[in-house]
Amino acid sequence: MTRIPTKQEVLDWISANPTLTSKRDIAKAFGIKGADRIDLKRILKELEAEGHLEKRKRSYRDPDRLPPVSVLQVKAPNQDGDLFARPLEWHGEGVEPIVLIIARASDPALGEGDRILARLTVVHEEDHNYEARLIRRIGTNPRKIVGIFRKGAEGGRIVPIDKAGSTEWLVADGALLGAKDGELVEAEQAGPKNRMGLPRARIVERLGDPTAPKAVSLIAIHQHGIPDDFPDKVIAEADKAKPVGLKGREDLREMPLLTIDPSDARDHDDACYAHADDDPKNPGGHVIWVAIADVAAYVQPGTALDREARKRGNSSYFPDRVVPMLPDRLSGDLCSLHEGVPRACIAVRMQIDGDGNKIGHRFVRGLMRSAASLNYSEVQEAIDGTPNDRTGPLLEPVLKPLYAAYAALKKARAVRQPLELDLPERKIVLSETGEVTSVAFRDRLDAHKLIEEFMILANVAAAETLIAKRRPLLFRVHEEPAPEKLESLRETAQAAGLNLAKGQVLQTRHLNALLNAAAGTEDAELINLTTLRSMAQAYYNPENFGHFGLALRNYAHFTSPIRRYADLIVHRALISAHGWAKDGLTEDEIMRLDEIATHISDTERRSMMAERDTTDRYLAAYLSERVGNEFSGRISGIARFGAFVKMDETGADGLVPVRSLGREFFHFDREAGTLMGSDTGLIIAIGQRVTVRLTEATPVTGGLELELLSIDDQALPRGRGHSKRATRRKAVSTKRKKDKIKRKVERKRRQR
Repeated sequence: MTRIPTKQEVLDWISANPTLTSKRDIAKAFGIKGADRIDLKRILKELEAEGHLEKRKRSYRDPDRLPPVSVLQVKAPNQDGDLFARPLEWHGEGVEPIVLIIARASDPALGEGDRILARLTVVHEEDHNYEARLIRRIGTNPRKIVGIFRKGAEGGRIVPIDKAGSTEWLVADGALLGAKDGELVEAEQAGPKNRMGLPRARIVERLGDPTAPKAVSLIAIHQHGIPDDFPDKVIAEADKAKPVGLKGREDLREMPLLTIDPSDARDHDDACYAHADDDPKNPGGHVIWVAIADVAAYVQPGTALDREARKRGNSSYFPDRVVPMLPDRLSGDLCSLHEGVPRACIAVRMQIDGDGNKIGHRFVRGLMRSAASLNYSEVQEAIDGTPNDRTGPLLEPVLKPLYAAYAALKKARAVRQPLELDLPERKIVLSETGEVTSVAFRDRLDAHKLIEEFMILANVAAAETLIAKRRPLLFRVHEEPAPEKLESLRETAQAAGLNLAKGQVLQTRHLNALLNAAAGTEDAELINLTTLRSMAQAYYNPENFGHFGLALRNYAHFTSPIRRYADLIVHRALISAHGWAKDGLTEDEIMRLDEIATHISDTERRSMMAERDTTDRYLAAYLSERVGNEFSGRISGIARFGAFVKMDETGADGLVPVRSLGREFFHFDREAGTLMGSDTGLIIAIGQRVTVRLTEATPVTGGLELELLSIDDQALPRGRGHSKRATRRKAVSTKRKKDKIKRKVERKRRQR
């Protein structure tokens, strides 16, 4: 007879294997077969009745888990000097878990009684259950400064890199952290503000060479004026926030909603679930649930949190850091849909037919609990036949129904024909020290497209609901291309032997026909890039002008209120429209929607420019080790001062200055987008294949300078190029130097 495990052994297994918690998994772990499973079932029911386990569908979970980001109170060090903390958010019925603080060298000293916000990791050690990494102290929010350190007789000074920050900061000798003269440093205010003299600071991190990759994003943040530290009042409000309960909400905790994000996601604000529709009137149809973090429950109009979120407008993402719209207590904790933790949400249930057309939807304000936090790659691998321990138990009941619903949505998308650009997205991979290790292109998996289609459908549902209820909101607007940009696209297409017909109302299907015709040819990238450049920039507006790119009449952003203020406005509008509570859209906000729309459209563009500048600087730093190397690419732009080349390997854009093309004059034709040599007749035009040599890479500006070697596999006309000019300049310089020495010698002779 098989030995039946004790209750404690079962609990230990579930705690150690949170992804293998079905009755079948537990039976397999202990080698229980046949009739012995009856005894296992009895043990599980007893543990459930005693409150040690919680049954969710076909699996069991420990209800007494701390959130991944928690508020802790530091205890006195033990005799070994280890620092433990007690969780202030423990609501379980069992023994309070023990948390060990793992300090980094750069962490500030912590003392007994300090309250901290920390990121927790579950461990199974004899003397503790969790290990904590400090995010920050609660109640302290010192001002941050980024600047160049200048060594002095007694300590030194910090010269801010922020254009608006003209005030220097004094650093005492004991607060230098070993910083060297000329280094870029991050510091925080030390002590109270002085009425007289320069303010004082302590260096908290040495960022090294101001031109080094690790400093790149910080420089962009400050140059573009992106707020990167929160006022004390905002932090205090966030720290006081407590988890929202079930009152006034629909209980969605038993629904196996999943979050699917990039593997390096910093927050999880959307979850989804789908199943076949059991309505006999909708054969072959599906029901799709999309649940979004209920940020409005924590960030209410008129508060310091709300004012700061509106000021920022959105989160800004960089390869090595994120500047969030909301403090980490919210963005990384209470408003992040962590696995196995109850979280407030606003969810929409959408009904689609077999062809992917939405035939109905309804919104609810609920309380959910994510069944799993998965990443795109592991979800795709599971569907492709190689599930792991996390996705295996979810494959049949959850993942396959998601993909079945997505298959239906693809049919509707094919009919609607939104713009289908094929432009790979670059991914910059950094080492721990901030050095660029590689530049790759992100994979575009069906898992990405699935989430994208679900989110688009939810955004449409939000807009339609608020229009039907006659409630003000912010639409996401994308207007059709301007006539002059469309004409430029048409000329580029004609030069490539393709056609974009005139005399018709432009629709995305016309552009898709052009893109499809170019697919697989040498001109595919050029046509995609030129089509993208012809598009108008999307923006927010209280008036509905439709979304051209998505081929949708009604569209509003609803799915990311953690990182976009526009979505928070839509959430509040839904709250007011349904009469759920008093934390909806206020009359003051309604009166200021135009102003808010303009402001957050501007902050979005600000973040885009900072992110683009950061990418350019990282690429320049990466390529600075390869100056002198040759690269293949394509002419991507023409200007009076030269030609821009997009290099194939990295996607980086470099400039071929017109001065480097030789001694002849080059005529710039703005309408044709060409440069033409006056002597040789050499024509440089957008789309030409080229070979270039990297002559200069400047990380501090992100600039790349190139020398043109060949066009369409043909060498440049003889006598051209930078080398002849350089030789002539060198000869002139040598002659001037010799003449100067000769005059100096003659003067000395006369003096004698």
